[in-house]
Amino acid sequence: MRIYLDNNATTAIHPDVLAVLASSLRDVYGNASSIHKEGQTARRVIENARDAVATLIGATAREIVFTSGGTESNNAAIFGAVRRGEGFHIVTTSIEHPSVAEAVRSFDTTYVAPSRSGVVSSEDVIAAMRPETKLVTVMLANNETGVVQPVEAIGAVCRERGIHFHVDAVQGAGKIPIDVNAIQCDTLSLSAHKLHAPKGIGALYVRRGVTMGAHLVGGAQERRRRAGTENVPLAAAFGAAAALPMADVAPLRDRFEAGVRSLHVTVNGESVRRLPNTSNITFHGADGEGIVIALDLSGVAVSTGSACSSGRVEPSPVLLAMGLTPEEAKATVRFSLSRFTTEAEVDRVVALLVELVPRCARQ
Repeated sequence: MRIYLDNNATTAIHPDVLAVLASSLRDVYGNASSIHKEGQTARRVIENARDAVATLIGATAREIVFTSGGTESNNAAIFGAVRRGEGFHIVTTSIEHPSVAEAVRSFDTTYVAPSRSGVVSSEDVIAAMRPETKLVTVMLANNETGVVQPVEAIGAVCRERGIHFHVDAVQGAGKIPIDVNAIQCDTLSLSAHKLHAPKGIGALYVRRGVTMGAHLVGGAQERRRRAGTENVPLAAAFGAAAALPMADVAPLRDRFEAGVRSLHVTVNGESVRRLPNTSNITFHGADGEGIVIALDLSGVAVSTGSACSSGRVEPSPVLLAMGLTPEEAKATVRFSLSRFTTEAEVDRVVALLVELVPRCARQ
């Protein structure tokens, strides 16, 4: 029986969510834009799901736009706030997900680095703002370290200065409470497959009163913000996942970290607020890729960093930005738990690491 500890990459579908998905695929086949009974049944399913996603982040249903996932949501928010080819200034961080980092690359962009703990200082972000700054984009929680960023403090200043504030909350949703009104963001991204729903569905929160053009044009779906026939089954599944009670897996994470202390390790970000499911651990003197492979052969799935950067041989840009050396970054492995993780699984992985890490020492 395999053990899956790569839940920051993607999650298994929850049985309750799967049941909703299956029933919607089977029974709700109408087009939600049609006026007949089948269409209106589909419309109710979409709107109920929209309500559930809105409730998850303290928004209203009218502020939720369904998308294909976090990458589309991030791109839509960024290119909806600023336009290519014009003199817009953006402030972001050097630890953003590639869907943000690549989107802002062609603009005049200031990158704010984190401390060694993985936290980006709100003061540094605010200091980087200029009179011509049109967009600030900062993730809620880092996908590699799980470190939570001070988005509330940044959002308050952006609101005061009239700067569009975007938050990539893909990793945080379903793991920590989110309140868009406390954050004071203008847009916020979500992705269903990070919280036990299927891949291919996400959402973009757009604060009421914020003007953004459609990033996909055609029909009038999603209040003219995203054209295309709405995916009723995936939206229904997303809504079901959003309504799941939040699971606190921090005790399991702490049990795991206590178990590997006998090895020569550093838990990155342990001194600051982190997602309750994430452990980013440097095994000093070891080869991180070797540990991942050895664990995989022993029936355990983990990763060395972002799934969107898989296949690279370079050390993690996030860890380098935090001040780790290339050798330390290459010795680092991410373990991300879920509501399905058990104590027995955690103890099994600890035992395997105690056995395998010494064999993975760099030569």
